[in-house]
Amino acid sequence: MKIALLGATGQTGQYLVKQALEQGHTVTAVVRNPAKLVVHHDNLKVIKTKPYCRTQKSPDFTEEKTYRKGEACVSRTNTRANSGTQSPFLIRFLLLPMIRSVLSNMYEMERFLQKSEDINWTVVRPPGLKNLAASAQEFLTHEGYFVPDSGGQTAVGRGDVARFMLSLLNSNAWVKKGVAITTK
Repeated sequence: MKIALLGATGQTGQYLVKQALEQGHTVTAVVRNPAKLVVHHDNLKVIKTKPYCRTQKSPDFTEEKTYRKGEACVSRTNTRANSGTQSPFLIRFLLLPMIRSVLSNMYEMERFLQKSEDINWTVVRPPGLKNLAASAQEFLTHEGYFVPDSGGQTAVGRGDVARFMLSLLNSNAWVKKGVAITTK
């Protein structure tokens, strides 16, 4: 499958690129700084672009034809944006105010996707992220912002998040939905 990937130079994006290539996919990574992408492969094409600017109508994709040919487009992962009412005191009153603008941007992105009729999307919501490679652990999933009865899991390995995201390419179970994930 051809995959256009936004966020390929991020920590989770690096795992996603590597696993997608290992599975035989062709990946087009749309990045601001190609030097940050540590993976090199014959099936990896890197497109350098400028970051999205509020004055632009859309991102400046220098090779838009290649980008549009992707069968799947994957963008950044999303940790629980609306879990404030479920969070301990320190998170709600110390951490959330510091990252409120990021959460607001994620909420805007989700609202945009929900209104899009011509885009098949899935928002993946791990509770938090650890810098761990993919494991063989089973996933627990739930539509929404958190997985009930998750046994107190507070983070998922980035490799497992990438593994889950790639599994979505072969399933329609979570199309046009937000899915909270964790591992057993």
